[in-house]
Amino acid sequence: MNCPCGSARNFDQCCGPLLAGAKAPTAEALMRSRYTAYVRHQIDYLIQTHHPDTAEGLDRDATEKWARQSEWLGLQILAVEGGGEQEQEGVVEFAARFRQGRQEATHLERSRFRKLDGRWLYLDGEQPKRAPLRATERPGPNALCPCGSGKKFKRCHGT
Repeated sequence: MNCPCGSARNFDQCCGPLLAGAKAPTAEALMRSRYTAYVRHQIDYLIQTHHPDTAEGLDRDATEKWARQSEWLGLQILAVEGGGEQEQEGVVEFAARFRQGRQEATHLERSRFRKLDGRWLYLDGEQPKRAPLRATERPGPNALCPCGSGKKFKRCHGT
């Protein structure tokens, strides 16, 4: 079975060992495993991989509700800064597509990760300046594409 994180690797050789307790080798690997945890509703993993410096405001019930009410459609890694095996901090920018009811949406985030005692942990995240493209907000064909490319929508994501 392919891993839900989109790596094209088998779950047992990708996110499976991380969800079972193995250390993520990189910030990107942790990001992918956290997406997979949302897909598989493994909320305890999300809490365990959250850095204690920013975990105070974590709402387990809201996180579980979002994970369960969403049909996860795919993860795309947009950028990775640092976060290698020998580094202590990293940033992973991603787009996670999901559906709630009949509405599809994309969650864009620049996530920061930091190692603590040799383990990568999710520190916090912010939404990038560009807005996600939502199915209900489809621009006209001659409008600029909301992805930020500077191209007209019909020549970029309008196909």
